[in-house]
Amino acid sequence: MKRRCSIGRYAALVTAVLGLSGSLVAAPAVADGPRAPQVRWGTCPEDVVAEAAPTELRCATVSVPVDYADPGSARIDLMISRLASARPDKRRGTLMLNPGGPGGSGLALPALLVARGVPADVLDRYDLIGMDTRGIGHSAPVRCGFTPDGPYFANIPPYAADDAAVTARAKVAEQVAEQCARHDRNGLLRHVTTANTARDLDRIRAALGEEKTSYLGYSYGTALGAAYASMFPERSDRIVLDSNIGDTHLDRDGLRRYALGTEQSFPDFAAWAAARHDSYGLGRTPAQVRRTYVTLAERLDKAPVAGFDGSLLRQYTFGNLFKKTQYPKLAQQWQALAGGDATAARRLLPQNATAGEVPSSFDNALSVFLAVTCNDIKWPENVDTYRHGVAKDRERYPLFGAATANITPCAFWPYAPAEPPVAVDDDGPRNVLLVQNLRDPATPHQGGKMLRRKFADRSRLLSVDDTGHGAYVLGDNPCTLNTTTRYLVEGTMPEKDTLCRAAPMVG
Repeated sequence: MKRRCSIGRYAALVTAVLGLSGSLVAAPAVADGPRAPQVRWGTCPEDVVAEAAPTELRCATVSVPVDYADPGSARIDLMISRLASARPDKRRGTLMLNPGGPGGSGLALPALLVARGVPADVLDRYDLIGMDTRGIGHSAPVRCGFTPDGPYFANIPPYAADDAAVTARAKVAEQVAEQCARHDRNGLLRHVTTANTARDLDRIRAALGEEKTSYLGYSYGTALGAAYASMFPERSDRIVLDSNIGDTHLDRDGLRRYALGTEQSFPDFAAWAAARHDSYGLGRTPAQVRRTYVTLAERLDKAPVAGFDGSLLRQYTFGNLFKKTQYPKLAQQWQALAGGDATAARRLLPQNATAGEVPSSFDNALSVFLAVTCNDIKWPENVDTYRHGVAKDRERYPLFGAATANITPCAFWPYAPAEPPVAVDDDGPRNVLLVQNLRDPATPHQGGKMLRRKFADRSRLLSVDDTGHGAYVLGDNPCTLNTTTRYLVEGTMPEKDTLCRAAPMVG
């Protein structure tokens, strides 16, 4: 059991992965205007220093209300980080960053972008501002008390082989929702929402003394950035949303699109593995590699190897489609499992997945994902709705559909949404650049097209003929890098939606 959940914890951390009823009162979308900077920069916490090394960041806190509908109530401190521009004469302002999740810590993200080669012109033009958003890490963290030996260890439900599996999972989902409510001792959990986090961004902007702020967000960070640009259009400067989920919130349809993304991105891995059949033996053609996956998953459902059952193989494969650099490790793991080599299968797991102690970020990340996802929008409560969805998606998305359509704790969430999800506002400056790989396992290209329609003429869509999750700086397409950098540095938005063709192979 320990081994199974350790692998599941790895899958959760790699994925990085909701009709309202009643009378809802929306909290105001107001924040402080520009003023003199109010933050005091100091040394970052040790864990941030270690993660950011060798880049040196400075950290500070900004106080915000827990409940914006009652700004006189309790407050929390949010921790932010800064990599200051080394060229004050070229500096334009701040570029706020978000790595996605929801549940991902972003304090070290400025350093990660430096390590991945963010262009010097961007570093000259902006102070890069990372942060732990409300409920995460060093910003009043929320926790539901998840442990690796418990039944909830991933933000995507397990693959449901049949109707009975959905019914069984419903019991776990209900227990998880009740567990989160029991652990919400300070009442913060219900206020961890995309809308409130967007309001926090504007408080941070004001505390930094900026009239406007630019923003770069990945994955769920696109939902947060879309919410900010919609709630505060006049305070948004240059906005880049990379790997879009398609709206300002993740709902049931959005989660099910993970299965669409898997179907669209899997062929890239299958072609890669087929070209290396003599080394890995997974199939001489992409079709044979796909059959290997299906056969292996079904075999592991009946006889797990080293704690890997078919459900975990599907989670593990999904997570390793995020980057082409992960393909070799995925192929090795398939090879070990297909050969029944338990020792090799364990050895291939990442070190942090086999450690005896569970990092606190595991519980925190899963808890924030649930809080934001379930608080933003009401999810269906009827278990039959999920059974029907699983049956449908098992057929149309056979690789992963019976997982992403499965029931989640949001069906039993104890808190009703406090306000409707943020509506995308197309009335504002043309300042939103949407960047989207054509084949993304978690946020398929459809998400970029959805947000392009909602932002209308405020936006342009930069499509990238590539696979994986994350394109700007995190990918290796020169056109994507150049076009996005040109927008951030010069403000030059593509005149029309643009396709960046596949980068030529090097070496």
